[in-house]
Amino acid sequence: MLIKFKFSKATLLLGVVLLAPILANPGSAQQSLRLPQPLDDRDFLYDGTPPEDLVELGRNLFFDPILSGNRNISCGTCHDPGNGTGDGLALGIGEGGTGIGTNRITQDPVTGRVPRNAQALWNIGARAYTSMFHDGRVEDLGPTQRSPAGQTLPSGLGTALVAQAFFPVTSPIEMAGQFGENPIANAAAVEDRAIVWSLLASRVAAVPGYMTLLKAAFAEVKHPSDVTYTQLAKALAAFQTVGFRAHNSPFDRVLRTGDTSHLAQDARAGLALFYGDAGCSGCHSGPLLTDHQFHAIAMPQIGPGKGHGADLSYWRETGLPGRTEDEGRYRVTFQTSDLFAFRTPSLLNVAITGPWGHSGTFDNLGAVVRHHIDPVGSLKTYKLPDGTLPKIDRIQRLAARGSALTFKPLEPTRRDAFAARDTWVMKTFTLTDRIAAANTLPARDNLSDADVRYLVAFLETLTDPAVDQVARLVPKTVPSGLDPQPNRQTDCDLRTSGHEVTVAGHVNPLDACYDRCSRAHRLEPDMGLARGTNKAEIIRQQLGQCHSWPAFVECPVMVACR
Repeated sequence: MLIKFKFSKATLLLGVVLLAPILANPGSAQQSLRLPQPLDDRDFLYDGTPPEDLVELGRNLFFDPILSGNRNISCGTCHDPGNGTGDGLALGIGEGGTGIGTNRITQDPVTGRVPRNAQALWNIGARAYTSMFHDGRVEDLGPTQRSPAGQTLPSGLGTALVAQAFFPVTSPIEMAGQFGENPIANAAAVEDRAIVWSLLASRVAAVPGYMTLLKAAFAEVKHPSDVTYTQLAKALAAFQTVGFRAHNSPFDRVLRTGDTSHLAQDARAGLALFYGDAGCSGCHSGPLLTDHQFHAIAMPQIGPGKGHGADLSYWRETGLPGRTEDEGRYRVTFQTSDLFAFRTPSLLNVAITGPWGHSGTFDNLGAVVRHHIDPVGSLKTYKLPDGTLPKIDRIQRLAARGSALTFKPLEPTRRDAFAARDTWVMKTFTLTDRIAAANTLPARDNLSDADVRYLVAFLETLTDPAVDQVARLVPKTVPSGLDPQPNRQTDCDLRTSGHEVTVAGHVNPLDACYDRCSRAHRLEPDMGLARGTNKAEIIRQQLGQCHSWPAFVECPVMVACR
């Protein structure tokens, strides 16, 4: 689609729409902007309409904790449709945590953070997605897929989206759990992925409700022994193709009609910049606003990293093992040109998918845009925003194995060392220098503060209004009988006893307990909760009064809701 702009000192002409002057320095020029064709059914797997039985099976599996080793986390916990298909955190708290989104808290035994930001899943079923994850480590190679599993990955998967579903369940920190907690975690700990997949398939097949769904979706399934993890992965992919399809934004309307009259003035200016002088469309191209390539743009890195690089400074300083860098695509291709390169994210619905960056380093879109204007300068001056990386208060260490695992809280010195790891790269000049040296995005001096505002306004037009309805995808029940996650409507039980703080039920547990107990006049008076207060913080303060934090002592029940 070709849309013509004419800039003058007084007006901006877009098609036949006369706009007020909206450019910081309009000058006098003629410019033609070539926009992509809009998405349609043919751009999606199954031509946009997977079999309904397959989708329903996938929907239940996506929100069912049955696919996690300890049955305590689902795909939907970190890819919450009510939270932009992410979790609202820079780096998530995976297996062992309790709660959803920014209210997720650590539980026994949490040993760290997920090292990369939970990617949004909007339109992930588009055919153009031929690789998955921030580093593209799962990708289509003709009829087969390349992945970290090598030859262990089953054949006949068809797409990278199906292949992707094989991996979160094998991660101890994401879904499998810690060694010794369950057979799936034990297999994951020694990277025996085939055993993980087999155990999960058998677990699902043992549930009568799932057998009914599997028989409806797959003609070859007659008995539990016929169930494979490949079938589960195909169902998950089918559900995501339909459930997270959202491309009916104000911008998509521009692509379909060529009319921009419904866009606000600042957004129209941002559109002109995006496809013009700002050069954003060089990488954020096509109808999904991504080139599906990998670029090094000096994104700051926070969190524990992926254990890459050769730097041992963290170990020397703290005595704790581990390298703290994340070298991105390089660890897939081992081409030096891919050092610190990460996937160009799609920008559809981008305004609701923060924090942004492969490690969630930015918590507002304006900061992300400014980083693109001067990547190295932004890297060198980066400061972690408050709340972007919530503190993990209860990092545990394995104290004993045997008939039962025992985990104890880290002593303060070791806990502080874990906390220091979150910003280690950004505070170590030699490590940030490596990121800066790999940068391939030149700094620009032709964009003003007003231009940044215009670009953000345009990015906000990329949100499909229907995303507000996607939270309804979460089923009220799932065949396993476990509580689907995320779930904001069920009762909870928040209590402390001995060496553990448990939150059974779900989330937001603090809100649920507060609201339900307040109505029933069952809230403990010493909790001191009043409407408008930060319930999570007050509860934590109360726990702190009966705990010698982080050393745990016997503590009475604080809140009980049933």
